[in-house]
Amino acid sequence: MTNQTFPKDFLWGGAIAANQAEGAWNIGGRGLSNIDLLPHGPMRQKIKLGQVPNPQHIDGEYYPSHSGIDFYHKYKEDIALLAELGIKIFRTSISWSRIYPNGDDQEPNQEGIDFYHDLFKECRKHGMEILVTLAHFDIPMGIVRKNGGWRNRQTIEHFTTFAETCFKSFSEDVKYWITFNEINIVLHSPFSGAGLSFSEDEDKEQILYQAAHHMLVASAKVVELGHRIAPHIQIGCMIAGGSFYPYSCNPEDVWKSMNDERKNTFFVDVQAKGKYPYYMKKFFEEKGINIDMEQDSEVLKHTVDFVAFSYYASRTSVADIETVEKNEGNVVVSAKNPYLETSQWGWTIDPLGLRITMNQIYERFEKPLFVVENGLGARDVINEDGTINDPYRIDYMQQHMKTMLDGINDGVPLIGYISWGIIDLVSASTGEMSKRYGMIYVDKDDQGKGSLKRIKKDSFYWYQNIIKGSETEI
Repeated sequence: MTNQTFPKDFLWGGAIAANQAEGAWNIGGRGLSNIDLLPHGPMRQKIKLGQVPNPQHIDGEYYPSHSGIDFYHKYKEDIALLAELGIKIFRTSISWSRIYPNGDDQEPNQEGIDFYHDLFKECRKHGMEILVTLAHFDIPMGIVRKNGGWRNRQTIEHFTTFAETCFKSFSEDVKYWITFNEINIVLHSPFSGAGLSFSEDEDKEQILYQAAHHMLVASAKVVELGHRIAPHIQIGCMIAGGSFYPYSCNPEDVWKSMNDERKNTFFVDVQAKGKYPYYMKKFFEEKGINIDMEQDSEVLKHTVDFVAFSYYASRTSVADIETVEKNEGNVVVSAKNPYLETSQWGWTIDPLGLRITMNQIYERFEKPLFVVENGLGARDVINEDGTINDPYRIDYMQQHMKTMLDGINDGVPLIGYISWGIIDLVSASTGEMSKRYGMIYVDKDDQGKGSLKRIKKDSFYWYQNIIKGSETEI
């Protein structure tokens, strides 16, 4: 490797998620998932935040996950397009309720196993490595209604059973695994992250951190299980990454940014170091949060092989958020950074922040890193000749790749880079199709109408050249 090139074995990839792409929500034996109760429109955010106890289907509402982009039926066509693009690794998730429809069934659903078996064989046929996320904002509603989602310790065993089935069924084809997608988002989007909703008289913070603990214990159990069943596989953890900058050099802002960073990344401490950091124990004590964790200390010692993270934006911390302009484009509300531009959806665009995040995470945890989500959500327009010009997406990715290469040259070991939403899919945050990340366009609108035709964007050909290692400059 030189100072201008990526490692020869660097894994360039693309990602989707089952709950945003597959559709076929009630086909092939699949059960109801929490994502299936998130409508497009004003109620979506309230349900995601856990403000609607026991959400139900509402007649007349549109639920984007029910049809997704119909990847369930179109996966061969889509994998062929990704093979043409030249990606080295494909990231997707396995729908828990497609394998165990109620979450706690005695036997797995064979139709679900067969679907993923066929999907992964198709990827391997094209020479792609595969990265599977076991829980990507996805929990069967059977467990949510019976056990309260991840607030109940019993959910650990159900998840472990699901993971065991996946390892035994697919580890021959799948080398890379992640236990939970953006596990730290449970604190910000409780229902989509962990199937949690709250009544007015409940201690929300107590429940959130207890649920987070159950997820961390489940992750450690699954790591031990996966290494035992298939010693050749690599299992990682994942957070929603992005550093917290202090809004000013006021020590109060610096202190706030440090604590925001800690709350965001302590999940990695537990999964990569095998124990809670001292500051979280103090935080629990000061907040009166009682978490029964003593029985889990030995289990937590089963640590991950790598640390994965998504990177879209940095955040800015201020001691008093009411004194400054807010950036509310993302689920993590922070102060607006006056030095940075934002996307059409208000997300901060900060390429250098990726290099900063890489260095901070590796310095702290000393595990190989993996950028498993990065991209720009934007509105795309089809020209009269059927082409789609997206120079804004190319520029975004190019700038982030430059700083990512700088991070590698800083000495940070990086396994690969996976572009999020490589095929347009339903936005997890808003439920929209118009918030497009893909290099492959899908003809579908925010109300679910369209032909589902796939169209290559300009960014498709640009990324293809990057992967090929052509003379296209990064």
